[in-house]
Amino acid sequence: PHCWRTDNPVIYYARDSWFIASPRYRDELVANNKLINWHPPEIGEGRFGNWLEEVKDWSLSRDRYWGTPLPIWVSEDGSDMFAVGSIEDLLKGAYEREDGTRVPASDVKDSVDLHRPFVDRIVFERDGKTYRRTKEVVDVWFDSGSMPFAQLHYPFENKDLFDQTFPADFIAEGIDQTRGWFYTLHNIGTALFGKPAYQHVIVNDLILDKNGQKMSKSKGNTVDPFELFDKYGADAIRWYLMASSPAWKPKLFNEEDISRTIVADLFRSLTNTYEFFAMYANVDGYKASADRTAIGERPEIDRWIISRLNTVLTEYAEAMDDYDLTNACRAVQEFAIEDVSNWYVRRNRRRFWKGEFDEDKRAAYDTLYEVLVAVSQMIAPVAPFLAENLFIRLRLDFEQNSVHCCILQTADASRVDDELEHRMKQAQTIVSLARSLREKARIKTRQPLRRILLPVDSPSMRREVQAVEDVILEEINVKAIEYVSDDTNIVRRSAKPNFKVIGKKYGDQTKVVAEAIRSLNNDHVRKLEQSSVLAVSVGEATVQIDFEDVEIVSEDIEGWLVASERGVTVALDTEIDEGLEKEGLAREFVSRIQKLRKDAGYNVTDRISLEFSTDDETAEDLQAMRSYIVMETLAITLERGERSEGVDLEINGRHVNVRIMRV
Repeated sequence: PHCWRTDNPVIYYARDSWFIASPRYRDELVANNKLINWHPPEIGEGRFGNWLEEVKDWSLSRDRYWGTPLPIWVSEDGSDMFAVGSIEDLLKGAYEREDGTRVPASDVKDSVDLHRPFVDRIVFERDGKTYRRTKEVVDVWFDSGSMPFAQLHYPFENKDLFDQTFPADFIAEGIDQTRGWFYTLHNIGTALFGKPAYQHVIVNDLILDKNGQKMSKSKGNTVDPFELFDKYGADAIRWYLMASSPAWKPKLFNEEDISRTIVADLFRSLTNTYEFFAMYANVDGYKASADRTAIGERPEIDRWIISRLNTVLTEYAEAMDDYDLTNACRAVQEFAIEDVSNWYVRRNRRRFWKGEFDEDKRAAYDTLYEVLVAVSQMIAPVAPFLAENLFIRLRLDFEQNSVHCCILQTADASRVDDELEHRMKQAQTIVSLARSLREKARIKTRQPLRRILLPVDSPSMRREVQAVEDVILEEINVKAIEYVSDDTNIVRRSAKPNFKVIGKKYGDQTKVVAEAIRSLNNDHVRKLEQSSVLAVSVGEATVQIDFEDVEIVSEDIEGWLVASERGVTVALDTEIDEGLEKEGLAREFVSRIQKLRKDAGYNVTDRISLEFSTDDETAEDLQAMRSYIVMETLAITLERGERSEGVDLEINGRHVNVRIMRV
């Protein structure tokens, strides 16, 4: 054998030791384990449960100097022993000085030290026998397992407090603690109190490097957590570790994911959403109050985000109640990025920056305020600093001065509209697919396109999409949606095996199942998208293929780009005619002017005069879109002039000199 740390050879030899006879209460250990909610369950049933089934005597003593002295006094002839259970009992003995003389231990009670060498000088005389403490100290894991009562000095005091707090509601540690802290807590709790020491436990696995290798200094693949905290903040690190994968699975650590998905996507989305809200709320003098616009009187987009908020509150609470931190974090993250920032805020910008502070604008403020408050509460357990920052800056009308003093608001079922959420989800899916096709074709969203084709497989789906058609057209900047009843002649699909899923699922049959997936035709794939399951023949057996087992591949058709997701297919017409090109020019022109306004430090409500110089064709195209340009840029005038000391811009291959002035 070799030392696991230094790799030096070691020698094992037998030593006398003290043991706890754990096998005597094996049945109680096993029974109490079934009362614990393990996350994941397979650790409690497997690794830990198997350990208990085969439990051995616990080697309690260690031949060391430092540590908790084993409180057992043995007669010098070795025929008898007893345990000392308190300082009071200890002081009933005698203190033996270095010269061999003794005084009552009570005479030195002010110098009591429950460690070596003091306790080794305490001797007892009973029935003509002298008792001295055995020299061993206690296994430090016994100290750890004694924590529930040792921290309270139980049973000498705090009995009521111990009764209230034992067993613990929740503990968490690494998977290696199944034979460490988890076990010692459980063993001692069962032996002394007849019940488990904890009710819920989360078992986290190891953090590996991004290549799946165990981190070690010798390999040079470790990371300095303090450098990460300084660089990204503790909140971002915590959120990444919680949201990236369940705690009980090995975690491949990739620093790029922290900066990209947590800091850039989630945290920046939240802070930008707050800054957007605060900027306009301060301009309008908006003050949050309990007297908010009634939900039924708010526009559909407000009712939708409030419905989504209450749905997410339910998902979050259910996940937290189940100790599923990963899905709790993911629910909030997806909501904050996709629903709040990328959808609600973007679609409602005009409501906030329009001049009049009317009821519609107040409803928008009330809605976004409610959402930000709830999100700050939901992120608080994992991102406490960001949550507190948002909470305080919102100038809340709450009695509590900290988000961490709040009771998490509960979902209001009366505010949930499942049909509205489903319709908007359809819109989001279609928009996402169309945008991905634009990216594929390298066509900016600001460039209008003529149409998309949307296959619908039922009248209800068509009605759902038509209800949000205006939203879709505006979001993807196309002129029309053409509905077709069947897509088999529009798009061809094929399926590829998702080996990450089927490898674990089918084991030795993975290769055969993969071939069966590859053989699926267009009709098979369409049925799988619609029902999420499909029965296929594998040899003489029939195997149920789930949607997660495959990756769907859509083939483009001539003149169109095609994409599919979960039964929704979008075909995008990428041809750009002269009229569409002019519109695209105007939209790009507006975008550049907005950036110039921002760079100049203008307020969002400032009006401007706008002068440009360019060739005749471009000037004619811009003047044709005059009403759109002046409305979007808050321009009082839009005039063509001579080349000035303005800013030279290149827009869609055309050169324009622009000058803006605040008026």
